Amino acid sequence: MEYEHSHNHNIKIGNAFKIGITINILFVIAEALSGYISNSMALIADAGHNLSDVLALAFSWIAILLSQRKPTLKFTYGFRRSTILIALLNTILLLVAVGFILFETVQRINKPMQVNANSMMIVAAIGIGVNAFTAWLFMKEKKNDLNIRSAFVHFVADALVSLGVVVAGIIMTFTGIQWIDSFVSFTIIAVILFSSYNLLIDSVNLALDAVPDNIKIEQVRDYLSGLQEVAGVHDLHIWSLGTTDAALTVHLTTCQPTNVSFISSIQHHLHEQYSIEHSTIQVEFGGMEDCGNKF
Repeated sequence: MEYEHSHNHNIKIGNAFKIGITINILFVIAEALSGYISNSMALIADAGHNLSDVLALAFSWIAILLSQRKPTLKFTYGFRRSTILIALLNTILLLVAVGFILFETVQRINKPMQVNANSMMIVAAIGIGVNAFTAWLFMKEKKNDLNIRSAFVHFVADALVSLGVVVAGIIMTFTGIQWIDSFVSFTIIAVILFSSYNLLIDSVNLALDAVPDNIKIEQVRDYLSGLQEVAGVHDLHIWSLGTTDAALTVHLTTCQPTNVSFISSIQHHLHEQYSIEHSTIQVEFGGMEDCGNKF
């Protein structure tokens, strides 16, 4: 029954990703065309922003699928680290999109064009609905998976950005101030750059086997060194296997002989307290000179 529940759960999540990706790709195409026709760089920038989140959504789905692949004799950890490469690719694509939008926006400033504010408002209003619906698809599962929570937050933010475009269209309709379109475009570019910067830093850190942000290595070291049996903690390493799972290796010297249950209890605590999925613990009995404070 547990397997059947898990299978049905995976189908529901997979369907949510398929629906979200499909409707957002269609909307991005429609929004980009509308922006070009109505001369609105704000719409084109918003389309670029939405495209970046569609890519993030697709990559999140790929990450979940890869995490379900079993290890092989060659790839003994499985394929989860490929999600780090995917995150780096996502960052590069985002920066390319930003460069194009920035170039076009500057060109429009030098050669002002009449913007169709009505089309701008209508398309952006549709965008609010599309992004809100996509966020709703992942609302129930956002507490269970980091990738799903990331997708939910991204599309809530997209809905707010689209709302900003609608407000800009209203201002342009009543005031006739055309540079509002470029201002909104620059604002969206800033939003994309901010998210791209964070994604780039996180991706590079993961690629360099940095300690995951959600794990404080000092706390892990204090926990290990605080165990009654432990006299010393050496060669402690914590790194990410992918965008979700973490691994740990450590060498412990003990004050007294230990058994398998000692290691198992440590692994259980590391999993429950720090979400470390894989821990390899080397234990060496010795260091009695350091055990004076333990007894």
